[in-house]
Amino acid sequence: MTHRILITGGMGFVGGRVAQSLVAARADYELTLGSRAAHANPSWLPSAQVVAMDWHSPQSLTSACDGIDTLVHLAGMNDGACLYNPVAALEVNAVNTARLMQAANVAGVRRVIYFSTAHVYSSSLVGDIDEFTLPKGHHPYATSHRAAEDAVLAAANTNMSSVVLRLSNSFGVPAHSAVNTWMLLMNDLCRQAVTLRSMTLRSRGLQRRDFITLQDVSRVVAHMTDLPNDQIGDGLFNVGSGKSERVIDMVELVQSRCAEVLGYSSAIIRPEPAEGDKSFDLNYRIDKLLSTGFSLCGNAVLEIDETLRMCDDCFLNVN
Repeated sequence: MTHRILITGGMGFVGGRVAQSLVAARADYELTLGSRAAHANPSWLPSAQVVAMDWHSPQSLTSACDGIDTLVHLAGMNDGACLYNPVAALEVNAVNTARLMQAANVAGVRRVIYFSTAHVYSSSLVGDIDEFTLPKGHHPYATSHRAAEDAVLAAANTNMSSVVLRLSNSFGVPAHSAVNTWMLLMNDLCRQAVTLRSMTLRSRGLQRRDFITLQDVSRVVAHMTDLPNDQIGDGLFNVGSGKSERVIDMVELVQSRCAEVLGYSSAIIRPEPAEGDKSFDLNYRIDKLLSTGFSLCGNAVLEIDETLRMCDDCFLNVN
C-alpha cells in the first residue's frame, strides 16, 4: 500500500535530503514537496510531485494535505531572517504551523513530524541537555519554533499523532546547489575552502557543538514515520549525534578532507587563543530517541567530501 508523504520546505537544505532519502528507502513512499509557488518536478528528484501552498488559505493547505499519511513540516524562516523581523518570525514559524495543523486534522493526516531546533534551550548550548531541560532560548528563531512546537503537540488526537524533533547542527551536501544553505557553518567552511583556499573564523573555534549528518537526520524521519504510536510518548525528541566536537576540530577535518579530495590544503585563519581560554562541555542527549530503536550510522567524512565536490563543481570561480 502506498504511503503518501508531504514535506513542506521540501526544496530546502534538510527537506531536499530527507525527500531523496525517503524515496531511496522504500518503494511504497510517494513524495509531495510543498512550495510557496508552483514548480515542475525537481530534476534532483523527478519522482516527487510539487504542490503550491498558500499559507493564508485554509483551502489551499487542506488541499495540499488531502490524502497524506505523514506530514513532515520544515517550512519556515531561518535565524537571520527571524532576527531581522521577529514579528514575521512568529507569523511564519508559529502561526503558519498552527494553520497547517488545522488543515492536517481536517484532511485526516495520520502523523505530523515537525522540525524544531536545539536552540529553544538556549542560544549557546552548554552542559547536559535533554528533553526535560527548561527552554530558555530568547532569539526570535528559537521562540517562534517553541511556539510552533506547542501548536504541533496540541494538535495530536486519536486520529493524528504528533512528533517534534529538536535538531542540533546538521550538515552535509544539499540535494542541489541552489539551496540557500551556504551560510551554515560546515557548508560555509567547505565553500570558503574551495573558493578562497582559506577558512576564516570569527571566534577561536573552541566552542562545542553537536554535529549530525544529514544522512542520519533523514534516517530519523524514516524511523519516526514508521514508529508505532505507543512509542511516541509525549512526541518530543532531541535529534543529534549525542557527542560534541569543537568547531576548530571540524575546521581541521574540512582542511584535511580538502587536501585529500581536491589536492590542496586551505589555510585556517582565526584569532589566536588567549591564556585561560577553554571549551565548555556539551552533552546534547539523545537517549530518548535511541530508546525507540534508532541507531546512528552517518559518515561525516563522506558528507564533507561530497560538499567539497559540489563546491568545486559550482562555485570554484566565485569569490
